[in-house]
Amino acid sequence: MDRLPKCDANYVPLTPINFLTRAAKVYGDRLSVVYEGIHFTWQQTYDRCRRLADSLRSFNISKNDVVSVLAPNIPALYEMHFAVPMAGGVINAINTRLNPNHVATILRHSEAKVLFVDYQFVQVARQALQILMTGESTPSKSVLPSVVLIDDIESPTGAIFGEWEYEQLVRKGNPGYIPYEVQDEWDPIALNYTSGTTSEPKGVVYSHRGVFLGSLGVIIGWEMASEPVYMWSLPMFHCNGWTFAWGIAARGGTNVCLRNTTAKDMYRNIAQHGVTHMCCAPVVFNILLEAKPEERREITSPVQLLAGGAPPPASLLEKMKPLGFHVSHTYGLTEVGPALVCEWQAKWNSLPSQDQSKIMARQGINSVSLAHMDVKDLNTMISVPRDGKTMGEVVLKGSTVMKGYFKNPKATAEAFRNGWFATGDIGVIHPDGYMEIKDRSKDVIISGGENISSVELESVLYSHPRVLEAAVVAMPHPVWGESPCAFLAIKKNSDGKSDDLNEADIIAYCRTKLPHYMVPKKVEFIPELPKTSTGKIQKFQLRDLARNFVVSETFPEREEWPSQCQYRNTRTSGSASSSGVRLVFELDMCHHYSVSLVVQDLIAVWKIL
Repeated sequence: MDRLPKCDANYVPLTPINFLTRAAKVYGDRLSVVYEGIHFTWQQTYDRCRRLADSLRSFNISKNDVVSVLAPNIPALYEMHFAVPMAGGVINAINTRLNPNHVATILRHSEAKVLFVDYQFVQVARQALQILMTGESTPSKSVLPSVVLIDDIESPTGAIFGEWEYEQLVRKGNPGYIPYEVQDEWDPIALNYTSGTTSEPKGVVYSHRGVFLGSLGVIIGWEMASEPVYMWSLPMFHCNGWTFAWGIAARGGTNVCLRNTTAKDMYRNIAQHGVTHMCCAPVVFNILLEAKPEERREITSPVQLLAGGAPPPASLLEKMKPLGFHVSHTYGLTEVGPALVCEWQAKWNSLPSQDQSKIMARQGINSVSLAHMDVKDLNTMISVPRDGKTMGEVVLKGSTVMKGYFKNPKATAEAFRNGWFATGDIGVIHPDGYMEIKDRSKDVIISGGENISSVELESVLYSHPRVLEAAVVAMPHPVWGESPCAFLAIKKNSDGKSDDLNEADIIAYCRTKLPHYMVPKKVEFIPELPKTSTGKIQKFQLRDLARNFVVSETFPEREEWPSQCQYRNTRTSGSASSSGVRLVFELDMCHHYSVSLVVQDLIAVWKIL
């Protein structure tokens, strides 16, 4: 049997590009993409992707060249997940919540050849490019990416930016273009950044093989049937939409694109298009739960909702059921994509509803495409007992794990230990084999589905001239699950005082350096941070303190929901009283989640602002 070789007839490299080719042949007349009044079939999507791929070749895009995209969940971003690899390139979907400095860091590190920019993010992109031109590490304009504007396909704004407009490239491309043929399934297809806020960001590289298997794994784990109607409530820049940017084509489904994830838009699209599936972080649960009566639509058949990014509280799961959402739970990282799914077992159907929600809040078991998942003591590499109590580090192994960190062999070597990928997450294994996260060894704060590195935030705090010591830990947040809490020791001023610096000063300083979602929600001043004998800050003591802190932020009164997700401090109501005033203002969530903050205490209001 060993003498039977691989040949063209029995071996073809795995690639998700074939999902689209198959969809065009089998589901050609079926709706592929819906965006307000715009509708495309799978045959049309295939033709548009081939045209765009052909146009990309005119930019000299070839194997391993990076094409960056700064855009919300619109048809163009979906199409580029196929068109870029069809041209031989690597797609880099940039987090639209990042500021110009962070975007510039990603463009510089990725060496992107082309940058596609949605009209809403032109100002961010323009500033990022200006930073590249003036940066010391960018000696000439020749290394700057070519720029393509993505105007709104349904209601063009006429915005002008860059050399081309997206639809121009689609129209000029050859519809008979033959897609780039993947020779090695280990070739890269996507570059996703875990950060982008440091001088050495981590760029995670996905392979064609990994994405192909990962897409099928999460589809099987979620038990997604054929012809799903999938609503894009999850940003595509998050692990390429947890690989569903490719996976929906494998099921011949319909992609319902959303520019803004508001309650009104989600309910409207669910009712209008008969949405069957959606993904999101638990923070979106609150958006759906707090919708105004006029924004809600009756859900006539259950919507399958896959939640991840942060552990969904059991109480929220309970509230989602009556609305018509059937929630499943997945766990993953940028380095792996959706790796675990809390697969439901029939024997749990007889359990009380609250017990069912507690089980569903677990991270679950490895998908069929991930070979192994375990919780180990990394010092001995011995698996912890399956008792639901003994903690260890979650480790993964399989073909869906990343190729490695781009230009960072040291970090890659540190992540791959003894044949496993070390996640940095601390968890337990229950007797039934289901895993549950208990803590994070890397001090990553998960706020509304976004990962916030405490180290990065601390580096900004340390840049303040008056900060002597800084440590950031997670604290509970009623809306986002977790939020950053900063503990600071302050240098004395010329008068020997340190009480002249307050919480508002620090928060205002951070707002000039960081995206608003990364800014600490609370700053606590202490004389000295607790340390070990070797001088290492004992963060576990700070976490214990932070668990008792309360952020005075809730979702808004129904009449106060913002129409767009942009920061506007314009609405006030109520009157002065002994307890202060009531101020309602909108938090900067940069076009993804509409949210308002209700602050009851006047002093707290000024601290937050």
